[in-house]
Amino acid sequence: LLLVDHNGTVVVGTSPLNAAAFVIHSKIHGAREDAIAACHSHSVYGKAFSTLAKPVLPVTQDACMFYEDHAVLPGFNGVVADEVEGDRIAEVLGSCKAIVMQNHGLLTVGKTVDEAAFWFIALDKACHVQLLAEAAGTPTLIAHEVAADSHQTVGSSLSGWFNFQPYYQMITREQPDILKVDDEDAQLNLGE
Repeated sequence: LLLVDHNGTVVVGTSPLNAAAFVIHSKIHGAREDAIAACHSHSVYGKAFSTLAKPVLPVTQDACMFYEDHAVLPGFNGVVADEVEGDRIAEVLGSCKAIVMQNHGLLTVGKTVDEAAFWFIALDKACHVQLLAEAAGTPTLIAHEVAADSHQTVGSSLSGWFNFQPYYQMITREQPDILKVDDEDAQLNLGE
């Protein structure tokens, strides 16, 4: 992980900056004050699902986390290398918590890192379930009223944060040094 400023200058960390990631994340953070964290990866199920260029359907309770709260970015214009494409992603995401980027993958946002990370995990699983269900036949959808009501419970920011806690506990138990700050990062003054 890196901490970069709004110009793409690395403030914390020693890894090289991924230019495409910077364009995507900086445009989302610029458009969404509430998006403290954004998670994006090219997960297997997310990539496969993104080729369908359609939304996640309310086929399970967990899929209702994203009911009327995610967008689909149509078209694939190549690796995100310019600000115009970053702006387009941020615009299509709008106020939603997630976006399925056609032929690319998934991206989620949250008010905390924990929330954004859980939404990403849950969205990838929802894509997996929908791919399986549609391969077997025509899934039965949850009714609008029930899906919307379920979204209020399982799709809240608190729910996203809360549901990440078992992952956090497992990760820090299995990798106790994962949050260790190296000497270089410890010496930085982050404007505090």
